[in-house]
Amino acid sequence: MTMDLRVKVSAVVATLAVFSLLAVGCGDERSPVAPDSAPQGVAMVTNEVLDRNHVDVRNAITVQENHTADLLSRPGVVGTAVGVDAAGQMAVKVYVESESDLVGLPADLDGLGVDVFVTGKLVARGGSMGGSMGGSNGTNPKAPQTAPIKLGTSGGWRFDLANGYCCGGTLGGLIEDGGGTQYILSNYHVLYADIVNGGNGRTASAGDPVIQPALIDVGCNANNSLDVATLVNGGGSLPGGNVDAGIAAVIPGQVSGTGEILDIGVLSSATAGAFVGQDVKKMGRTTGLGRGTVDGLNATVSITYENECAGGTAFTKTFTGQIIITNARCKFLDGGDSGSLMVEDITTNPRCVGLLFAGSTSCNKFAIAIANPIDDVLDFYGGGMQMVGN
Repeated sequence: MTMDLRVKVSAVVATLAVFSLLAVGCGDERSPVAPDSAPQGVAMVTNEVLDRNHVDVRNAITVQENHTADLLSRPGVVGTAVGVDAAGQMAVKVYVESESDLVGLPADLDGLGVDVFVTGKLVARGGSMGGSMGGSNGTNPKAPQTAPIKLGTSGGWRFDLANGYCCGGTLGGLIEDGGGTQYILSNYHVLYADIVNGGNGRTASAGDPVIQPALIDVGCNANNSLDVATLVNGGGSLPGGNVDAGIAAVIPGQVSGTGEILDIGVLSSATAGAFVGQDVKKMGRTTGLGRGTVDGLNATVSITYENECAGGTAFTKTFTGQIIITNARCKFLDGGDSGSLMVEDITTNPRCVGLLFAGSTSCNKFAIAIANPIDDVLDFYGGGMQMVGN
C-alpha cells in the first residue's frame, strides 16, 4: 500500500492492473508489547485536548525525542510518535517492519510506556490491488469531470508514465497566495516525483500540465483527461523539505474557485491543529470519503520514495513532526489517495488539519496513515499562502 498508483500500460485495455512497490502483507501483526485488546484510537479517559500544547504531550515528546535516534538505528524500526495506550496513558509509539524487529525493544523509556506496531515499511510511492470506487454517497473520484472541477479527485502530472507503467494520485484542495493566485495542493510525489530522464525521457518541469483524472484512470492516455493546472518553479517540496507537498497553478476556469471537495464541500479558510483522538476525514482517488482518528503526534518516520513512475527505489526520506492516523485495512488511505486533504470530521466548513502523503505497506488492522501538519505545508510555500474557503 501507498499513496499514488501505477498501472502497466500494456494491460490497460483489458484491465487496470495496479502493482505494489513492495510485496504487501495482509496479516494481522502486532507486538506483544501492545496487546490485541488495545486497538489504535482508544477512547480518552480525560476530556482534555491532548495537542502539542498539553503538558503531558510535551513531556512525552521530550522522552520520545531523546530516544528516537537510538530507536531508528535498530533494524526494522521505521518511526516513532507519541500518543495514548489502552489505559489512556501517554506512551511512545514505535513502528516496525515485521515481528522479527520486535527483539530488544524496550517496554518503557524513562518511565513512559512503549506501544509497538508492526506496520511494514512506510512508503510514498507504489500501489495496491483494487480500491473502492468512491465516497459514501456514490461519488466516483476517478470519473472525468467538466470544468470547473471539484477537488478530492484523481489527478496528476500529465506525463507520469515510465518503464511500462502510468501513475496517479489525488488533487487534494485549493490554496492561494497573498496576491490571490490559486494553486491546487497535492503531494510532491504525485506532481513532481519524476526527477530522472529514465523510462520516459523527461522530468517534471515548470509549465507541464496537471490533469484530471490521472493517467491511471484514463488508460494511460492523457488526451482523455482535462488540463486543470500547471507545475511551477519551486512547486515541489522534496527532497529538501520536511513536508511532501506539490502545488500547481490553476488554469483559469478549470477549477472551482471555492475549492469545493467532492463529498466534503467547501472548507473553512482557517486551519486546525491535530490532537490525539481527533476524528478526521478525507476524500481521495481510491478509497473515496474515508474517516480515521489521529493516533500519534510529533512522528518521526522514514519514508521510501521512487524517482519516477515505477522507477525503483531512489531514496529514503526522514520526516519529523508528522501526524499518525488510524488506517485499519487501508480503508482510510490506500494507493492513489496521496495528496488528499485531511480535515475535521464535521459537516459544514471543516478546517484542514493535514496533507496525507504516506503509510504502511501492510494493510493489516493496525496499518497507519501519515500526514504533514497543514500549517507546515502552508509555511513551506510562504507568500501569505492560505486555504481557500469560507
